[in-house]
Amino acid sequence: MEKPVSAADANRKFSKLLGAVREGQSYVVTAHGKAVARIIPAARDGGVARAARATLLKRLRSEPVVTIGRWTRDELYEDEP
Repeated sequence: MEKPVSAADANRKFSKLLGAVREGQSYVVTAHGKAVARIIPAARDGGVARAARATLLKRLRSEPVVTIGRWTRDELYEDEP
């Protein structure tokens, strides 16, 4: 069961939250009463990080390669008006 915790409380008590997560507790972080994140034990993430990485790589591979040529450091950091 996930326990709700406000973003402010999560910020103040982050070390304690991590300790509880190590013991298997999960939290739903809320901001203004709406869920914005979950803190769960890494072993229970169901491979979410791995799946997200695979999805990102698949999308990047499907995009066309754009050749833009070479540029100088000055051009790279040039500020346009």
